[in-house]
Amino acid sequence: MKRCVLQIKVTGRVQGVGFRAYVKARADEVGVFGWVRNLADGSVHVLAFLPEERRSSWIESVRRGPPGSMVDSLDIRNLSSEEVPGLSDLREFRIERDAE
Repeated sequence: MKRCVLQIKVTGRVQGVGFRAYVKARADEVGVFGWVRNLADGSVHVLAFLPEERRSSWIESVRRGPPGSMVDSLDIRNLSSEEVPGLSDLREFRIERDAE
């Protein structure tokens, strides 16, 4: 199974609305590994390691967000696994501490 790595910066009303918990729940449902965290500028940063065939549906889930959120934009970067040390060791999706 071919896997891809996505780095997504989500802007809009995405903090204080359960966005990180929503992303984690969707990730756990479909077998996405990685993490999500709030950034100091009010955006959310997502790093996802997932099967290539789930790429489009994963992006749409992040874009949709939970009730109460309002996603203005997604800045999506495709990364190589070499750009993310330890990525192949991930076996879960977690909510990380806020970035400073």
